[in-house]
Amino acid sequence: MKKILLIATGGTIASKYTQEGLSPQISAEELLKYIPAAREFCTIDTVQPFSLDSTNVRAAHWLQLAQLIEKKYEFYDGFVICHGTDTMAYTAAALSYLIQNNRRPIVITGAQKPIDLAITDARSNLLDSLRFASHDRAHGVSIVFGGKVIAGTRAKKEFSKSYNAFSSINYPDIASIHDNRIIFYIDDKDHNTHPLVFYHQMNTNIFLMKLIPGTDGRILDTLAASYDGLIIESFGVGGLPNYGNDSFLNALSDWISAGKLVCMATQVTHEGSDMEVYQVGKVIKEKFPVLESYDMTLEASVTKMMWVLGQTQDIEECRKLFYKTINHDMLFV
Repeated sequence: MKKILLIATGGTIASKYTQEGLSPQISAEELLKYIPAAREFCTIDTVQPFSLDSTNVRAAHWLQLAQLIEKKYEFYDGFVICHGTDTMAYTAAALSYLIQNNRRPIVITGAQKPIDLAITDARSNLLDSLRFASHDRAHGVSIVFGGKVIAGTRAKKEFSKSYNAFSSINYPDIASIHDNRIIFYIDDKDHNTHPLVFYHQMNTNIFLMKLIPGTDGRILDTLAASYDGLIIESFGVGGLPNYGNDSFLNALSDWISAGKLVCMATQVTHEGSDMEVYQVGKVIKEKFPVLESYDMTLEASVTKMMWVLGQTQDIEECRKLFYKTINHDMLFV
């Protein structure tokens, strides 16, 4: 039987009701008591590095999880992380960049309802995750939720309460899990021949700005003093408004001159950006060496920029790293 390390970090799956609302209360060992069937196909050790509502999870916790897995990597066949759903997609993407070319599965899961309720998705999600982590063909960072296996860089929470909360954006599901059977749609473990690499640095001075009609580009001047990287969540396939005062053009010029990264993304969930289509995007791309998210999710774009700027400040090297496909995160380039 495969040996799995269950890493509990809090979240709804481990929560109980209190007078102030749901909060994580259930330990890693207690979680396992609700799924005794898991002992039939794997042996499980547990560890609990922290216990948080995932709203409070940030880059320091991603680095902590990566370092924990690095220390334990040679002792286990797979890892399952129990996590809150609200920032799960960010954590999955971040770990995809911090732990690369891993031939052992790192599975992230959680639930929309606590595991101690009579009706909950927690038990099936956790059991599915342990089953997938025990499979010979499983590898890399993924989210297992609602019977789906989603690449860690492609997941997005699209429903706030429903059990089928997560979708794979601009990429197929890796696999599905039905009646204890795992059906692979993408079986590419043998293609992963590069050496395992753990990274230990992220630059958290990244800002994601969502455009609304009428946004003044001078807001970028205010942000420049505090941030090393900027992702602009634009409209449609991507572009910046010009209200006749060149406020965005002037601000972008200052960002680029200061050696800061700027990336254009889109508010549209599916099909990605393409700044070459309209004048409002093409002019920007011709004038400035801005990055573009293309088919990446916003969660992947944000965490990838953090990872990139954690490795180098050289703009050309940043571009190379950002456009390198990692864990299926980008296909358009």
